[in-house]
Amino acid sequence: MSGRKQKVMVPPINQIFKYLQQQSRVTIWLYEQVGVRITGIIRGFDEFMNIVIDEAVEVEVDTQKERKLGRILLKGDNITLVSGE
Repeated sequence: MSGRKQKVMVPPINQIFKYLQQQSRVTIWLYEQVGVRITGIIRGFDEFMNIVIDEAVEVEVDTQKERKLGRILLKGDNITLVSGE
């Protein structure tokens, strides 16, 4: 038997659920708005990847200028990437 480990593919919805359970802060890249990132804590989501973000902050990539948004709903169509911090 070889010593190689088999990699298991994790469905994206499972990763989002993990962030939700751990209440970890995430960074979200927006589609067609490359100069802006949203950070916050995931409070809920659905099968369309619509995500409710609590303590949301909009961060401009170039200037690092922040704007507090509070609790928001991001439509799945607008999300390019979700990353844990």
